[in-house]
Amino acid sequence: MRDLSLHIIDLVQNCVEAGAKKVCLTLEEDLLHDRLVITVEDDGRGMDQEMLAKVKSPFVTSRKTRDVGLGIPLIDMSTKSAGGELIITSEPGKGTKVVASYRHSHIDRPPLGDIVTTVKIIAISYQNISFHYEHRKNSAVFILDTDEMREILGCDADFSAGEIRDWLDEYLREGLAGLDKNGGKDT
Repeated sequence: MRDLSLHIIDLVQNCVEAGAKKVCLTLEEDLLHDRLVITVEDDGRGMDQEMLAKVKSPFVTSRKTRDVGLGIPLIDMSTKSAGGELIITSEPGKGTKVVASYRHSHIDRPPLGDIVTTVKIIAISYQNISFHYEHRKNSAVFILDTDEMREILGCDADFSAGEIRDWLDEYLREGLAGLDKNGGKDT
């Protein structure tokens, strides 16, 4: 996958397919320590130790629609080629946590990609889950939480509706621009 944002969509889709009701996405850009860490955590059905030991193999998947799962092996390969690692922890009935770390400045680190569109796609496509997105750049933090959006807009708000979708786009763009402005260097 060319951009890390595509890995993020794949990881969130895995969470939803595992029956998650809550998914947390955290992006941490620590420029001082040259680290980029992507964490996706869910409360889905989780994996036993046997599945966890095999999950990085492209020939292992829990999906019934195909026999090959490339998402986890591809992100594992991208972390290793960029001075990082992929750590997956899971427990049956308690969910899964995937942590992909990279050396931020590494020449082989894929670009982050279009995070605004990625987060918007997740919020709109998976409205039946609670989605929490937190992006940190050095000391600056931006948060989007769909539960808070529902509190303000009402439980039955459709995030794909024109005005809400446009607001979501603007909120994300302004929030991430603020990270670049306030988090460009550690303050």
